[in-house]
Amino acid sequence: MPFGEIVCGSPGSGKSTYCYGKHQLFTALNRPISIVNLDPANDSIPYPCAIDISSLITLQDVMDEHGLGPNGGLLYCMEYLEENFDWLEERLKALGNDAYVLFDLPGQVELSTNHESIKRIVDKLVKNGFRLAAVHLCDAHYITDASKYVSVLLLSLRAMLHLELPHINVLSKVDLISQYGDLDFNLDFYTEVQDLSYLENSLSSSLPPKFASLNMAMISLVEDFSLVGFETLAVEDKNSMLNLTRAIDRATGYVFVPPPESQVPPEAIDKSKAPPAVRPNTYALFSSAAGPLKGPGSDIRDIQERWIDAKEEYDAFEKRQWRKEGEMVRDEAARTGKIRERKQPTPESQDMNI
Repeated sequence: MPFGEIVCGSPGSGKSTYCYGKHQLFTALNRPISIVNLDPANDSIPYPCAIDISSLITLQDVMDEHGLGPNGGLLYCMEYLEENFDWLEERLKALGNDAYVLFDLPGQVELSTNHESIKRIVDKLVKNGFRLAAVHLCDAHYITDASKYVSVLLLSLRAMLHLELPHINVLSKVDLISQYGDLDFNLDFYTEVQDLSYLENSLSSSLPPKFASLNMAMISLVEDFSLVGFETLAVEDKNSMLNLTRAIDRATGYVFVPPPESQVPPEAIDKSKAPPAVRPNTYALFSSAAGPLKGPGSDIRDIQERWIDAKEEYDAFEKRQWRKEGEMVRDEAARTGKIRERKQPTPESQDMNI
C-alpha cells in the first residue's frame, strides 16, 4: 500500500525546501521516497523529481495559448491534470506498492481551500489505495502579528475542511522567528491554539474599532470547530524533521519496516524474508502509531528555548559539537590510513621549490 503527503501552503512557505529536506532525511534513513512536482510554474526544482507535471503541461504554454494570467493559468493546469489523471496514475504505479510519495502542490491557496480539481485528484488517489495526509505549511513569522495569526488559522481550517484528509498544520521556518521581534505569548499558545480571546487587545490596537465584532466572530469560529493545531519545523534541524515525520506517520498509520538484512528489534515479529508491504513489526506499530510523540523536538517548551529564548547559545553549542565531530572523523580517518598527515616542509624541500 503506497503512502504519501499532500504538501500545500501559501507561496514562500517552504514547500519545495521541505520536500528537498525530506528527501535528504529519508535517503539517510534508507526509507523509500519519491517526489511528484504538481506545480507547472516551478522551473527550478531543488529535489530529485520522480514525476514532473511540466512533462504534461506548463504554465507558460497555457498563458501563451489561452491568454490567461498566472492565477487563471494554474487553475487551468489543475483542471487539465484532473482530466488526464491516467497520465499521473500510470507513472505512480511504476513507483511500486511500497512507495512513499510527496505531492508538491502550487502555492495558490485557493487550490487547496476552494477549487475542486485538487480535491477530486486527491479522492482518486485515495481510491487507488494511497494513504495520504495533508501537510499544510504556514510561515512562522505570521504568529508575530495577531491579525496575521487569525488569518492563518482561518486558512488552515478551510484547507482541513476542503481536503478532508488527516491534516498536519506546520509553522515552518521557526528557526527564523526571532528575527521578527518578541512574541506576545509563549510559543505553545500559538501551536496549541489556546484561548484566543487573549488576542482581542492586540487586534483592537491594530485595527479600527468597527472590526471588533468581526474579529471576535472569526475567533469564535475557529474555537467552535476546535480542529486547528500546529507542529513546528526548522527544515535544517534533524530533530525537528524527525519529530514532524513521526507526527505525519502517526496520522497516516505508516510504519517503516527496515530492510530484511537489518537487525530485528526486541518484541518484533521476525519475518525478514517476507515482502516489505506485508512484513509486520508490532513494536514499531504500537510505539509510533499509538504512543505519544517522544524524543528531541516533541516538547514545545524545548522548541521555544532552542529557537527563541536561547537561540544564540544553542547555535554556538552546535558549532562546537560539529567541530568536535569533524575532528573525530578526521582523526579516525588518519588512523586508518585514509588521510595522509600533512608533513612540515624541510629546508631541502624549500630550496627545491625555490
